[in-house]
Amino acid sequence: MKKIINDPSKVVDEALAGMAAAHADLIRVSYDPHYIVRAEPPRSGKVGILSGGGSGHEPMHGGFVGFGMLDAACPGAVFTSPTPDQVIDATKAIDGGAGVLHIVKNYTGDVLNFETAAELALAEGISVEAVVIDDDVAVKDSLFTAGRRGVGGTVLAEKIVGAAAEAGADLAAVKALCERVNASVRSMGMALTSCTVPHAGKPTFSLGESEMEIGIGIHGEPGRERMPLEPANAIVERLLGPIVEDLPFASGDQVLLFVNGMGGTPLIELYLAYGHAEHVLAERGITVQRRLVGNYITSLEMQGMSITLLKLDDELVSLWDAPVQTAALRWGR
Repeated sequence: MKKIINDPSKVVDEALAGMAAAHADLIRVSYDPHYIVRAEPPRSGKVGILSGGGSGHEPMHGGFVGFGMLDAACPGAVFTSPTPDQVIDATKAIDGGAGVLHIVKNYTGDVLNFETAAELALAEGISVEAVVIDDDVAVKDSLFTAGRRGVGGTVLAEKIVGAAAEAGADLAAVKALCERVNASVRSMGMALTSCTVPHAGKPTFSLGESEMEIGIGIHGEPGRERMPLEPANAIVERLLGPIVEDLPFASGDQVLLFVNGMGGTPLIELYLAYGHAEHVLAERGITVQRRLVGNYITSLEMQGMSITLLKLDDELVSLWDAPVQTAALRWGR
């Protein structure tokens, strides 16, 4: 294992300290328990938006804490769900009296721990609602989750719902919006290589030099098919086909196209893939109205990518375009 680390057991603590130092104008960090909140105190009457999950997917979720997106993020250990005490303390830290929405990716540990924290928050008089994101079309069940996994669609939901909360939407409205985004988004990923979890010290799985895995999860969960490596255009079509057919997306639809790197794929390859994806969608009569390309929900140093499509309407476009100022997403402000 070759990584820029000191002690595998201190990776999350040291990374959070570095993040706090690098973005002191945006965030502050609690270390016991771990959570990240906006630098400024919660705004009275604003719904708090909180998400979280295992570390190792940076910049998700901590990189999305800031104006127009999340109010807090709870980072678990690498590839491990945050604990209920993290979530309840973060929930209390961001409550401005209008309640808190938990955006939860569909992994069993995440769902259970967020549910426990929500019950504790309710007992303390804080209104909490939750939406579970499950946009991965690759699998219905995996080793790590019951039902579809939550992947790239989470990034888009956090941006859109964060904008609505910033504009003053109430808790019921932001929950309904998040559910609508989840119902309108689909994703699928693939891997060229495994990643290595620091405390494990060895690759999570093995892939031959000429192999790829289609439908991989963000923790290295098995995908749909392991097969010989193909050219980029063929890979894009293998990912886009099931995504388009699942919702389904149809001719005349307006979409946001999100091509995401898994952590070890250079931008030159992501842009190459993006270009063909937009071309394929155009051939199907689907118009790409908004775009996002880069590493936003990663799997440590895994080589690979995921593609996400979100069906848009005027409201979603407006909320996507609304100003955002976080460590990883910033425009309009």
